[in-house]
Amino acid sequence: MSLYSITGAQLAFGHVALLDHADFSLEAGERVGLIGRNGAGKSSLLKIVADLAKPDDGLVSRQQNLTTVYVPQEPEFDTDDTVFEAVAAGLTHARALLDEYDVVANQLADEPEGAGHDALMARMNTLQSSLDAADAWNWSTRVATTLQQIGLNGEARVGSLSGGMQKRVALARALVVQPDVLLLDEPTNHLDFDGIRWLEELLVSLRAGLLFITHDRAFLDRVATRIVELDRGRLLSYPGNFSAYQTRKAQQLEIERVENDKADKLLAQEEVWIRKGVEARRTRSVGRIARLVEMRQQHAERRNVQGNVKLDVGQGEKSGKIVAELTDVTKRYGPRTVVDNFTATVMRGDKIGFVGPNGAGKTTLLKMILGELAPDSGTVRVGTNLQVAYFDQMRAQLDLDKSLADTISPGSEWVEVNGQKKHVMSYLGDFLFAPERARSPVKSLSGGERNRLLLARLFARPANVLVLDEPTNDLDIPTLELLEELLTEYDGTVLLVSHDRAFLDNVATSVIASEGAGKWREYVGGFTDWQLQRDRSQQMALDAQKEAGKDAAKGPAPAKDNAAGRNAPRAAKLSFKEQRELDALPEKIAALETEQKTIGAQLEDGSIFAKDAQEGTRLTGRYAAIDEELLIALERWDELEKRRK
Repeated sequence: MSLYSITGAQLAFGHVALLDHADFSLEAGERVGLIGRNGAGKSSLLKIVADLAKPDDGLVSRQQNLTTVYVPQEPEFDTDDTVFEAVAAGLTHARALLDEYDVVANQLADEPEGAGHDALMARMNTLQSSLDAADAWNWSTRVATTLQQIGLNGEARVGSLSGGMQKRVALARALVVQPDVLLLDEPTNHLDFDGIRWLEELLVSLRAGLLFITHDRAFLDRVATRIVELDRGRLLSYPGNFSAYQTRKAQQLEIERVENDKADKLLAQEEVWIRKGVEARRTRSVGRIARLVEMRQQHAERRNVQGNVKLDVGQGEKSGKIVAELTDVTKRYGPRTVVDNFTATVMRGDKIGFVGPNGAGKTTLLKMILGELAPDSGTVRVGTNLQVAYFDQMRAQLDLDKSLADTISPGSEWVEVNGQKKHVMSYLGDFLFAPERARSPVKSLSGGERNRLLLARLFARPANVLVLDEPTNDLDIPTLELLEELLTEYDGTVLLVSHDRAFLDNVATSVIASEGAGKWREYVGGFTDWQLQRDRSQQMALDAQKEAGKDAAKGPAPAKDNAAGRNAPRAAKLSFKEQRELDALPEKIAALETEQKTIGAQLEDGSIFAKDAQEGTRLTGRYAAIDEELLIALERWDELEKRRK
C-alpha cells in the first residue's frame, strides 16, 4: 500500500493549470526526484504532500499516523538559538506531550479519589500511549545522537553558521523526528561538493520515503530510484535514475510528435470535407460532424511543450591571447592565507572551473585574475582589451523595484545582440518572459526566473570574458543544458564557479582546485577528471609515505670493518644492471616529458572533448599517469645517482 497518493488532483493559479487531473503515489523506501520547468508547480505539489496546501480538486489518501516532514529551500531559524535548540524544535509536539504529562501527574498527586481523579488517570493513560508511540521519553538523547551523526556542534549559535551548515541543521531538525516521508526542496543549495556527497550518502541510507526537488543531475543520478516530471499539468513517472529518464523522455516526445502530426493531418482533411459545396452538405454524416467537433476541442486543449530559452551571448572584440598571468601570487586576510604562492596563466578561450569548499577563496582568486584585487605578494599581469560580463550568485546586480524591461535595456526599447537590434519584448520572450510581464517589477519573480533575467541581462552586453558565479542555482534542467551548449561554443574565456558537477564536466576544459591551506592547483579536464587525478595524487603520496616509513624502520644496513673488526659504514657500489638502468633513465625521463607536453597541447584548447570525448578522457588519464611515471623515474634516478657518488 502507498504511503501517500493523489488521484485526479487539480490546481490552478489564474488561467494556468499547474496540476491538471494529476495522479501521484509514494511507496515506502522510494526516493522520488521531482523535476520540471521553473514555475511548473513543483513546490506547490511538495506543499500539498506536506499538507501545507490543498489542491482545488482531487482525492488525497495517506496512511494513518503518517509522519511527514518538509524542509524548504531557505529554512528559517532563530539566529540566537543554539544548534541543539534548533534541532530539538523538530520535536516540539513530543516535548509538549511530555510537559502535559508532567502537569497531569502533578495534578493527579493532589486530586482525591473521585470523578476528577478518574478523568486525570484516563488522560494520563492516553498521554503515556502517545509518548510511547512518539518515542518522546528520550527526546534529548535523540537530538544528541542526530547531531553526532550529522557532525554538528550542539553548542554553536545558528546565526554564526554558513549557509551550508544551516542546511545541515535543517536536515537534522527533520531527521530527528524519524519521519515516514521526507520532503526536500532544492536540498543541495548552499552545499559545497563535500556537503553534497555527504547528503547523497545520508539519503541513500534512509529507510523513509523521500520526495525531493532538485536540478542537480548528478545528485538525481545518485539518489533517485524514480523520476517524476511535472509537465504541462501532468505528472509523468519514469522508473530509474535521471540517465534512464532522459532516454525514455526522448522516446516519449518523439511518439507524441508523431501522434500530433497525424491528428493535425486528419483534422485538416475533415475541415476540408465540412466546407464542401451544397451537394456535399446534404449528405453529411451526423457522426462525422460530431467527431470533427471533438477533434477541434482536443486540438484547442492540447498543451504543447513549453518553448525553450533562446540563448545567444553578445560577442565582444577578441581579447589578447593572454587573459591573465599570475606569478607566485599570495593573498592573506589577517592570519589566514587564502591563496599561497599560486602561479597560472589564463589563455583566451579557456573555460576554467573553480572548485573548493565554501570559504576556500574562489571569489578572491577570481578577483585577482581579473585585476580587481591586488595580491599581497607576487605579480598579476592582466591581458589587453578585456570586456568582462559578471554573473553574481547573490543577484546583487538586480534592482528589485525596476521592471524587467528596464533591467535589460534602461531608457530604451531595443537591445543589440551581435550587431542585430531586437525589441526588448521579443528579447524577453527568448527567455520565456511573456510580454505582459515586461513591466512587472523584478521582486515579483521566483528565484529561477531571477536567474533567467540575470542571464538575459548578462548576454545582452558584448563581452569576451564571462565570469559566472553559481549560474546554475534555481535554473531548470532544459535551461541548464542550453547554457552548457552556449558556453561550449562560446569563443571567449569563461571563468566558472559552480557546485553542479555535471555542468562542470560538460563546460570546463580545466579546473583550478583548492588543495587546502591556501594551496591551489590546476587540473586538465572537468570535475570528474579533477577527482580522478586528485585521488591518484593522494594515493601516490600515501604510498610514498608508507615506503619512507618502512625504510626508516629498517635503518641503514651495518657494514663490517675488516681491519678493526667493528661495524662501520661502507658505500654500496652499483651493480652492472643498476649502472645500465641509471644510464637509460635520462632518456626515459626526457621521452615522458615530451609525451606529456604533446598531450598537454592536445588538451589545452579543449576541442578534443568536443570532437571525441572518449579520446579526450583517455588522454587526460594518460597525462595524469605520466605524472606518476615521472615521479617514480626521478626518484629512482636520484637514488642511483646518490649511490654512484
